[in-house]
Amino acid sequence: MTRAGSLTFCFLLLGAIAPALAHGPHDDHAPKKVADVDAHRPTPLPDRIILTWSDDPRTTMAVTWRTDATVAKSMAQIARADAAPKFIEKATTVEAKTEPFETDLSKAHVHSAVFRDLAPRTKYAYRVGDGANWSEWFHFSTASDKPEPFSFVYFGDAQNDVKSMWSRVVREAFKDAPTAAFMIHAGDLINSAERDAEWGEWHQAGGWLNGMLPSVPTPGNHEYARVVGSETPARRLSNHWKPQFTLPTNGPEMLQESTYYIDYQGTRIISLNSNEHQKEQVDWLRGVLANNPNKWTICTFHHPIFSTAKGRDNPELREAWQPIFDEYRVDLVLNGHDHTYGRTGLEAHRNVAGGDSARSVEGGTVYVVSVSGPKMYELGAETITAMKRVAEDTQLYQIITIDGDALTYESRTAVGEVYDAFTLKKRAGKVNEMIERVPNTPRRLRLERTPAKAKAAAAAVPAPVPALAK
Repeated sequence: MTRAGSLTFCFLLLGAIAPALAHGPHDDHAPKKVADVDAHRPTPLPDRIILTWSDDPRTTMAVTWRTDATVAKSMAQIARADAAPKFIEKATTVEAKTEPFETDLSKAHVHSAVFRDLAPRTKYAYRVGDGANWSEWFHFSTASDKPEPFSFVYFGDAQNDVKSMWSRVVREAFKDAPTAAFMIHAGDLINSAERDAEWGEWHQAGGWLNGMLPSVPTPGNHEYARVVGSETPARRLSNHWKPQFTLPTNGPEMLQESTYYIDYQGTRIISLNSNEHQKEQVDWLRGVLANNPNKWTICTFHHPIFSTAKGRDNPELREAWQPIFDEYRVDLVLNGHDHTYGRTGLEAHRNVAGGDSARSVEGGTVYVVSVSGPKMYELGAETITAMKRVAEDTQLYQIITIDGDALTYESRTAVGEVYDAFTLKKRAGKVNEMIERVPNTPRRLRLERTPAKAKAAAAAVPAPVPALAK
């Protein structure tokens, strides 16, 4: 072989083996997805820290967290928050309840503590740990002992791709409502009831916000798991629910910590469990509404009274509960489940998804179905024309403000744009006055609708109204 030929051969050979030399035969530097068992492994350090209420929001607060199983004893410390860092010198210690908790990924311990005898309308600092390993100091504020103005955030189903796609909605909501008093989660927080990785992602998406703003969760059907060994399709509430949420026990005995109520500054918030024992909740609900000293009443549960998605309806639920909402003029009902957006006026109309529960009276209740996660369904045909505002393929969150005789509602998209709005005003002896404040923007409907559907949808778009004031 000539010298020139040898050089040519060497260059060809080098070109062939260079990629292998750079990356190895199997590309050992290629990224690999971290296994769930590693990504969500508990440690001695507190994580999944979340505030809830189990008692009076004026004088108590509950906190729950997780560690690995080596932490056999845990505690929380609390003090009145102060601008000076020496507030920690006045901190008191509260012993925590610790219990073992085994998931599909690991064995862990969950811990819970309830702070009691707090002063109303006061900011506190707290942390949790085992005495050597502590969380950061968090702040929270107790409720006022008077019906003062406040706001809260309501989320429909998060459910899927929670860390990836729902997190942006939670954080956008906090930007728009940084002084919100609490967060309502209307069920289907996750997709698979017993998957620890999904619950881990839900806590990661909320992050430190969960440790500062109390959560008011109600269970959806995806918080229910099949009963192993049952000959029927029996389902039970997730084993994660009670350990990670410390909630009121003022509901029916068989639905402790999934059916309950909380009074907050002149408003009664009622969580109902629409998954089971619907009729058994009727007497309890009637009693909670009949003995209600608050000006405003808001109910939340998962399955809609008025369904929005195509081919869905809950006639038995509507038959059991709507007459009570009408009778006691519940102001607002907040639902999820249908992965679309729909909002009624005050009329107690027929079910917009095809039911036949026609009513001609003004019930005085506004019903909302919303979705905050990325899983989306198609609206029912009647929904588009019957509801005041609807949307498809849109992640949303709602900011609700109560101030004396006025309730202000805003539904915002995942990028913070106001999509729907109204104001309710109390009128003595009458149903609320409703002031529509829908912004002058197109309704968000799927482009791939058939021509007939698209034409019908376009014809149903209401006349423009003045844009919402900023």
